[in-house]
Amino acid sequence: MALKIRWSPLAASNLEEICRYISKDSEYYAALFAKRIIKIIKDIPDSPELGRIVPEYNEKNLRERIYENYRIVYRIKKDIIEIAAISHGSRLLKNVFKSG
Repeated sequence: MALKIRWSPLAASNLEEICRYISKDSEYYAALFAKRIIKIIKDIPDSPELGRIVPEYNEKNLRERIYENYRIVYRIKKDIIEIAAISHGSRLLKNVFKSG
């Protein structure tokens, strides 16, 4: 059985903010960015452990996939994949969200 995806409010807000920022220069590239991020997220349940363990936390069930300069951070839970945050790679993840 494939795991379902649930977005945290933080992750949804992160994606909106990133797309809003990109759209200042190009609405096309903002939409393309969102489409590619969502495609990666939709593929996570097929191989949830493919993402690397988030180095700042070193927790087996907290993983990330990388797209361009962005980190898509997710938690593997019993019956869901929770998208925890989407952050620029230059930001310290501990400043973006709390683990738990």
